[in-house]
Amino acid sequence: MSDLHDPVLGWYDEHARDLPWRSPTASAWSVLVSEFMLQQTPVARVIPVHAAWLARWPTPAALAVEATGEAVRMWGRLGYPRRALRLHAAATAIVSAHGGEVPAAYADLLALPGIGDYTASAIASFAFGQRHAVLDTNVRRVFARAVSGVEFAPTSVTRAERDLATDLLPADVSTAATWAVAVMELGALVCTARDPHCDSCPIADQCAWLAAGRPAHDGPPRRGQAWEGTDRQCRGRIMAVLRDAEGPVHRSRIDAVWPHATQRERCIAGLVDDRLIVTAGPSAYALPS
Repeated sequence: MSDLHDPVLGWYDEHARDLPWRSPTASAWSVLVSEFMLQQTPVARVIPVHAAWLARWPTPAALAVEATGEAVRMWGRLGYPRRALRLHAAATAIVSAHGGEVPAAYADLLALPGIGDYTASAIASFAFGQRHAVLDTNVRRVFARAVSGVEFAPTSVTRAERDLATDLLPADVSTAATWAVAVMELGALVCTARDPHCDSCPIADQCAWLAAGRPAHDGPPRRGQAWEGTDRQCRGRIMAVLRDAEGPVHRSRIDAVWPHATQRERCIAGLVDDRLIVTAGPSAYALPS
């Protein structure tokens, strides 16, 4: 056992948030849906949408028979709506290849649409209690600081990070699954990107970054995500018009929500290419059916 295990696991036992996808009764489908929704979206925004999604589509089969446009509509304002299409595709694959049950094997999860290494590892760990290195942004930041002594992890996951995460996994399978979520929670609540709460960190006495005086990041500049005036904002405005409509929307209603014609045309074309919207006549658009 690493010296990090006991304090982190003890902290998690006391401070873990009560989230619906962590409930002992949560289905593997609930966990899978949460992992899609939590990508680049805060927990507080995910909770109500996750609840509404599971109420409407409690199983992969329930979602798979729906039009993709309904998945996009239910996605609401979570952002990055292509995730809704990927989640619908994953549900369809689960029905066709796994009899409607979320597969437990990492390789089977990895083969589903929209699922990469992190998501497959997370579902295998959190839904099925398996032993996998789960490397999200929060986990990588905790390991970068506590073990490697740097403020932030590299831009993309390195082999060294993966080896370190694997080495730090507890040998016991069930403990390893708890460890994966505990480190993630520590990064989300204590070892945050901005203003980390080192005074309440359970491993502050072992943290290499803290011991070094919290040296500032000296790698490539970390760029914040702009929003105002971006294509993302424009696409969001267009999608909001279509989600709120019961049928096709005349082009004039889309023009009214974004004044810059060139950018608006580019975003409409991109949404059509991404299959998030479809043409519904010479001057109208709709969600896919």
